[in-house]
Amino acid sequence: MANAEHSGRPAGAFGATAVGATRARLHAARLGLWAVAAVLAVRQVAVVLSTPRGERLTDLETWVGQNGVLHVKGSLYDSTRFTGTPFGGLVLKPLTRAAEQALGWGWTFGSLLLVVALGLVAARALPEPVTRRASLLAAPVAISLLMLSLPVRNALWLGQTSILPVLLVLCGCFVARGERTSGVLIGVAAAFQPTVLLFAPLLWFTDRRRAALSTGLTFLACTLLAWAAMPHDSYTYWVHHMAGTGLGGKADDLANQSLHGALLRLGLSGPLEIGLFLALGAAVAVLGVRRAVRYARDGQLLLAVAITGCAAIAVSPTTWQHQLLWVLLAVVGRVGRRASDRLVWPVAVVLVMTLPARMMLPNMAALYPLRDNVVLLAALAAATVVPFLSRTSPYFYRPVPTEYAEQPPARWRRVPLVPFLRRVLTRPNLLLELLLIRVTYAAYQQVRLAATGGTNSGGRARAEAHGHQVLDIERFLHIDVEHWANHAVVKVDWLRNFFDFYYESFHFVVPLSVLALLYWRRPVDYRWARSALGFATLLALVGFWLYPLAPPRLMPHLGIIDTVHGVQDFSQPDYGTLTALTNQYAAMPSLHFGWSLWCGLVIAIVAPKWWMKALGLLHPLFTVSAIVATGNHWVLDAVGGAVVVAAGFALTYALQGPRGRLTSTPAAREEDAPRPLEPERERAAGA
Repeated sequence: MANAEHSGRPAGAFGATAVGATRARLHAARLGLWAVAAVLAVRQVAVVLSTPRGERLTDLETWVGQNGVLHVKGSLYDSTRFTGTPFGGLVLKPLTRAAEQALGWGWTFGSLLLVVALGLVAARALPEPVTRRASLLAAPVAISLLMLSLPVRNALWLGQTSILPVLLVLCGCFVARGERTSGVLIGVAAAFQPTVLLFAPLLWFTDRRRAALSTGLTFLACTLLAWAAMPHDSYTYWVHHMAGTGLGGKADDLANQSLHGALLRLGLSGPLEIGLFLALGAAVAVLGVRRAVRYARDGQLLLAVAITGCAAIAVSPTTWQHQLLWVLLAVVGRVGRRASDRLVWPVAVVLVMTLPARMMLPNMAALYPLRDNVVLLAALAAATVVPFLSRTSPYFYRPVPTEYAEQPPARWRRVPLVPFLRRVLTRPNLLLELLLIRVTYAAYQQVRLAATGGTNSGGRARAEAHGHQVLDIERFLHIDVEHWANHAVVKVDWLRNFFDFYYESFHFVVPLSVLALLYWRRPVDYRWARSALGFATLLALVGFWLYPLAPPRLMPHLGIIDTVHGVQDFSQPDYGTLTALTNQYAAMPSLHFGWSLWCGLVIAIVAPKWWMKALGLLHPLFTVSAIVATGNHWVLDAVGGAVVVAAGFALTYALQGPRGRLTSTPAAREEDAPRPLEPERERAAGA
């Protein structure tokens, strides 16, 4: 300060410098997010256009291609390839005169522009007040999420029109000037997707009655125009289709994420199913519109639009996957009084809308009804039960803050601590933890399998060559004990059965039990241990990818007995129910031993009594004995597992700091009342 004062510059220059630095970081973040959005857009277009003709834009091809249904003089619905409304067919008819290749390119880039416009409008529609940072960063984030979402990816791949109705509704609600224009846009959208008519009650009950009337009249005019041009097709769609027979694929197909499809998948049919569908659909529509009206009057019109769209998904007879964008828009709703709970809903929505259902839930028969209807359940939850916060709630702007331990100094000058790995004292949200653990493990399975080309036989020669390399190193070090240990254990039945059981049973049970106990009793240690485990697993995936390795039991001529799976036919291996889901050449490093070592170290560090520490350290000892004796791993695999675990703890220490000392937080801290709203925000919420 003395130097600044003597130089003649005012002390306020330091504040200006800080503001300038903040603006520079914000500008850099914005450019980075736009770069990510651009990369995702280019990738989606490249994936579509690089696919051979006949495998891309298949729906567009069946409509307007050389032999498409729109070229045929008969009914649009003589085949099962066209499922849109007659008005949609009437609009697409002129495209049959376009050159096929030019139409494909134009349609793809046109759809891409629609996605960008949708992201820009959605970002503009965020409820006020919006901070400058949020307004600058919202558009690229929205576009990136849209590009990653399954509905947009499917719409681009298939050449569908499902993006257009959503954009028309958003433009009618947030861009159009005048209620009449707004109603015309939403009415045209309803002519493409009839359940969009559910927005008419939303407009009516939010005192935009002229827009509601305009919506209905525009829909009626478009429908009558199509009926006059194509009377037979219109009768087929509005009578035959709406009576329950359906168009296109079977209504009980997994892609149909509507109440009608879910009831059919549950085994219901006939008048009972139709009656139940109508009753449930009416209840969802009424409840969804009532909630949407309440949030619209609260100043959260984008959330109200999303809720209405989610209700429309449920009540439609058929809602194919490319028509599910409304669920993604529901990400703007705020749920939870605690800051740590705020991420649960948006993370769940993003995961549901970007990942296949099999990655969300395990492959268990008891969970099939949930897995098969996961998007529908998300839509129903948004429309009917999720307790989105009102802007008048004191928690809307100021949730109960998360408590952090004192930030330790950085470990090294050039390795700063990562802000989002700060040591939190409160217990994390359980649902969010379970979601992230499940999705992370599903991604781990996919990467592990893809390391050898996606099949058990892929990369076998390379993996066996690496196996000979490992065996030569062990012989040089005189630690090649696999054959001796394997045959010694096989001769003792009870010992063989013990190691087989230990190998198959404790790999998941013990780590999950340790995480559960830490979560419940020592939340600070839970976050520390979870970070170390995550880093170790990530490093192991790199090892699987770079160095596929055949375990001893899959090395011909070594004479190793596979005590767990039995003798294998290498052309058609059988490893039980996980045959198609596991990469048998992901042996280096051994996560069987790595995870057990992580368990042993965590127990040894946090357990209060010496006998608990000793018992915890027995687990990695038994595990390394089991993986070697059963022929599933080399000794050096266990060394590799120890290396990645040590690296995991080291990265946690470097990026997060030392383990926190506080191990529990009184529940009362989580229930502290938030501070009152600032006067400006109170006035904004009241408006």
